[in-house]
Amino acid sequence: VQLQAFGGGLVQAGGSLRLACAASGRALSRYVVGWFRQAPGKEREFVAAIKWNGGTTYYADSVKGRFTISKDNAKNMVYLQMNSLKPEDTAVYYCAARGLDTNWGTGAYWGQGTLVTVSS
Repeated sequence: VQLQAFGGGLVQAGGSLRLACAASGRALSRYVVGWFRQAPGKEREFVAAIKWNGGTTYYADSVKGRFTISKDNAKNMVYLQMNSLKPEDTAVYYCAARGLDTNWGTGAYWGQGTLVTVSS
């Protein structure tokens, strides 16, 4: 699975941004696609994920109610709508995909990151 993330940029606190992840190379019917982020000097952390079949979504507590993950089956795209952004959301955001029977630590596919900077 090849993944390409884009849509990052600079936004003021309280603003919105939408990230997109284009997936190719394999049918995603048995995959979970997710977003992770890594802030300077911090570990990479889970943000949100969506099961391709069924559309079940998962969110980190820190983004619940502010971020929404969605997908477009026809385009093989996954989106992360980020609202009410805070300076602490500043990070490089990565999209990733894993099989239903694997975990994010091993066996996952990762795209390149896209930088989101939230100014106060």
